[in-house]
Amino acid sequence: MLDNEEWKEIRTGEVVDGRVIAVKPDRIVLNIGGKSDGIITRSEYTSAPDVDLTTVVSVGDEMKAKVLKSNDGEGQVALTYRKLVADNGNKKLEDAFNNQEPITGVAKNIKGGLEVIVDEARVFIPASLISDTFVKDLSVYNGKEVTFVITEYDPKNRKIIGDCKQLIVAAKKAAAEAVLSKIKEGDTIEGTVKNVTDFGAFIDLGGVDGLLHISEMSWGRTENPKKVYKIGDSVKCFIKEINGDKIALSVKYPDLNPWNNAAEKYAVGNVVKGTVARMTDFGAFVQLEDGIDALLHVSQISRDRIEKPSDALSIGQEIEAKVVDLNEADKKISLSIKALLNDNEAQEEAPATEE
Repeated sequence: MLDNEEWKEIRTGEVVDGRVIAVKPDRIVLNIGGKSDGIITRSEYTSAPDVDLTTVVSVGDEMKAKVLKSNDGEGQVALTYRKLVADNGNKKLEDAFNNQEPITGVAKNIKGGLEVIVDEARVFIPASLISDTFVKDLSVYNGKEVTFVITEYDPKNRKIIGDCKQLIVAAKKAAAEAVLSKIKEGDTIEGTVKNVTDFGAFIDLGGVDGLLHISEMSWGRTENPKKVYKIGDSVKCFIKEINGDKIALSVKYPDLNPWNNAAEKYAVGNVVKGTVARMTDFGAFVQLEDGIDALLHVSQISRDRIEKPSDALSIGQEIEAKVVDLNEADKKISLSIKALLNDNEAQEEAPATEE
């Protein structure tokens, strides 16, 4: 029977079709139509370590493989599935390089960057080309898909270099342009706090960042932005200015400006109440309301002579005083406790009016 059977001649390097006739955790046996069966070991099926082949292949499965040796020394044909897949992967990489098209693979971190597997073909992405920002711990990419373009393709020297950064930069630029084309100065917009610094907060507006400067956080005085906003906060603000791709934001809505009716509330002669907010050598600044501070000069704190404001006042103390000067143009108000005391004393000493 063997003499009459026509067996297919198996040559090294050719791709053969086969049917799984047996599978063990570390090897697969294929009927490839030759005198001998073909053997695919675990290492020639996948580069992943410790894979139980019985969990990925079943008897009866049809599959292709590449011939490593027509006789492995034991009368069987040594096959590789991994190298066949890698050949296909390399073709994908070559096409992606020639067409400059993005391609996706599964990454793991190695020294200096990421190794990305595309159908068993390997690509190296240097750490500097993984993102548009510094990534301290590359292990966050382990087992995850990354999309990149190939900037160097030299398989003979095993040098295939990928770049994620340029895709990220291009995507952000497109998103920013899309946002900028839709917004204008004066628009109210909602965003998310991306970062907070000593001088303000950067707000993500959905593709482009805007700066909410410390001076635009309140009509009052903001000492520390980090006490007002934290990363992830949702912020409703309006666009104060657009200069190229720079966007200045504000929450100081003009119709809520406390100075709008200051001329009436803080007219010279009015008696007002406020809280001592801060002190200098020459006087104390009293907060009359959010956004309006008034100066209480050291000479106007008491009818007695005092050397410095802290001799008579303390931060947070509520005081009552008389408005003695209002300069709307410069947004300055001057107060006097001494003048109020004098007025009160004069009223007490005034003779009663006879009916």
